[in-house]
Amino acid sequence: MATKAAADRLYFTGNDDADVLLMREPFALLIGFALDQQVPVPTAFAGPLKLKQRLGTVDPRRLAALDPAELEAACREKPAVHRYPGTMARRIQDLAQVVSEEYGGRAERIWTDASDGRDLKRRLGELPGFGDMKVRSMLAVLAKRFGVRLDGMDDVVPKHPTLGDVDSPEALSEYQAKKRAHKAEMRAKQQS
Repeated sequence: MATKAAADRLYFTGNDDADVLLMREPFALLIGFALDQQVPVPTAFAGPLKLKQRLGTVDPRRLAALDPAELEAACREKPAVHRYPGTMARRIQDLAQVVSEEYGGRAERIWTDASDGRDLKRRLGELPGFGDMKVRSMLAVLAKRFGVRLDGMDDVVPKHPTLGDVDSPEALSEYQAKKRAHKAEMRAKQQS
């Protein structure tokens, strides 16, 4: 597997510290994806920085071992990490336990140890809270922003726009506008 050097940040939040953390801490990226539902992208991906500021860490081993009430309190502290802080605290802890137990606490091993694109897709799909849409978006981010190159990646990385295409604050705005339009179109189809 080859990985090329990537930029120093992702452009998912508009907060430099949060965007840099997503690039430097692989488990922070996973937390952001876990939180990315029913909240705007910047809210979801700012969550890992809030947790690091409140708990002093986003290390999966430490989060897995944390008293669940302490993690939930950190998620609930204003401003809350997510609109459903209790549910997301449990999901983050479940995710931390999987990464700790199956990947030795090293989230990047999910992609660095994958044998090919299909294996990486399977590994991501086995993570708590990672459905098909998240898996596809995460694959795109890993390929396009982190330079993950595995045999068969072209077969699993989506061809449609995803967070993997976000390479600037302007690109995030464009992505969000397209996502809103797509959701509105889907709602209109369901109502007709």
